[in-house]
Amino acid sequence: MRGRFVAVLLAGAVAGGSACAMSPPPAAGVTCRVAEGAKLPDDSGGADALCSAIESAAVSRAPQAGASIEVRVLSRSMLSATVTMADGRTLPEQKFASSDRDLTQGSIERFANAVATVIAEASAP
Repeated sequence: MRGRFVAVLLAGAVAGGSACAMSPPPAAGVTCRVAEGAKLPDDSGGADALCSAIESAAVSRAPQAGASIEVRVLSRSMLSATVTMADGRTLPEQKFASSDRDLTQGSIERFANAVATVIAEASAP
């Protein structure tokens, strides 16, 4: 009888361990597109770096959320983003400006984190 009890406990531990090891869904739920990316300064990393930062921050803060982000580069120092959630809701436009210089990799990261925060808040229950 004791042997069966131990086997049941071990089976439960193995099943429980594999359930905890499940990874979050892939980043495919968050997509990004940049319009007028040629306006970005070279020091910013470009359109690919901008989208990568936004997608990474969004998946980090809201791994279950699905969203489509369209970023418009308004000038070398100003960005705007429109976020459409997977359920069709369009969130208020996000704007970002650097008043004293061109966009940098640091300002791109701050913008990405701000967009990710809006997505996380919109996807919270």
